[in-house]
Amino acid sequence: MKLLVFAHTPPPHHGQSYMVQLMVEGLGGDCRQRPPGEPLPTDIECYHVNCRYSEGFEDIGSFRLGKMWLVIRYCLEAIWCRYRYDVHTFYYVPAPGKRAALYRDWVVMLLCRPFFHNIVHHWHAVGLGDWLRSDGTWIERWVTHRLLGRGAVGIAVAVPSMRDALWFRSQTAEIVPNGIPDPCPDFDEDLLPYRRARVEARAKLLRGQTLTAEESAAAGGEPEVFQVLYLAHCTRAKGLFDALEGIATANARLIREASPLHCRLVVAGAFLDAREEKEFQYRVCQPDLVDCVSYAGFVEAEKKHSLFFYSDCFCFPSYHESFGLVVAEAMAYGLPAIATSIPALEGILPPDYPGLVPAHAPQSIAQKLVEFLSIDLSRGLRDYFVSHYTQAQFLAALRTALKKAAGYTA
Repeated sequence: MKLLVFAHTPPPHHGQSYMVQLMVEGLGGDCRQRPPGEPLPTDIECYHVNCRYSEGFEDIGSFRLGKMWLVIRYCLEAIWCRYRYDVHTFYYVPAPGKRAALYRDWVVMLLCRPFFHNIVHHWHAVGLGDWLRSDGTWIERWVTHRLLGRGAVGIAVAVPSMRDALWFRSQTAEIVPNGIPDPCPDFDEDLLPYRRARVEARAKLLRGQTLTAEESAAAGGEPEVFQVLYLAHCTRAKGLFDALEGIATANARLIREASPLHCRLVVAGAFLDAREEKEFQYRVCQPDLVDCVSYAGFVEAEKKHSLFFYSDCFCFPSYHESFGLVVAEAMAYGLPAIATSIPALEGILPPDYPGLVPAHAPQSIAQKLVEFLSIDLSRGLRDYFVSHYTQAQFLAALRTALKKAAGYTA
């Protein structure tokens, strides 16, 4: 099977571009860049048009005349690959409910779809069909359905994005959860003892007991500090300000109860809005947060690994998600997560998970932070990651779904 992948890889780095990168690499990369005679790792030949329109987060989904030239250029490259390499299947990631991005999709489908026999839509974003019904005009609904509808395969990353695959009447709809390379392969030897030592140390402090030197050393220093991590785009919609208020409320309660413990929050990620960044800087300078919030900026590689490794809790009270890849990443580290009870995040976490809270609910976040001070969920979360969200599982399920576009069977 030959597959034309019309999707971009980082930069900018976000869940969708990262998953495209993992997919292309897992399929052996762009065949045009492989040395002659080198065998393919799979039975799918991948030809990648890296259609990058934005270099930074602030440019995503915006309109620039220069982007239209890029759209046409990338489409011409795809059509050239179609005839040069006899590629019949076209893979595409449709836009979310934003007009500029939607109109770009129109152009891509108008130029490319007539040349390819099979269309695969991978619904990383969620809600395009709902947006068209609620905010789109009748002409936008009609044109979008004509150009994007009735693809060979619609791939959803979770149940919420299955709505789009069905609304656009894909001939076959498949759910393929995202998966990532294991960021903590030595979890049992290196991290699990540390997680348990910190939980045990906090529990002992809550009982009013004194830690021995050995117990303090095993807990890695500052066992009285409950280290909370927020790692995502720094926006209100991702729950940043709810996390701040949750920390402030939890610490106020711990002070009232004369607890020996307190919470400290590390915020990691890029701000997309200057006004929200200014609001954040003002809020964290207030007396109830000034000594318990730090900003790490955008992080990756070793810095990101260190934050996940040495944190005690992950806080991700986002209002809207299609999957929530960062929650899967937290589970890989056995890191308990406090997340909103929206369908995507409920679906990625284990059944009956105790860390779910309503959206827009800092008081509930604070309650969970206090509850998680002495609860050890690390082993179960790590096992759930290994059984559901590894890169190998993602690629195997994705290959099965892609083959169905060309009439193959699993």
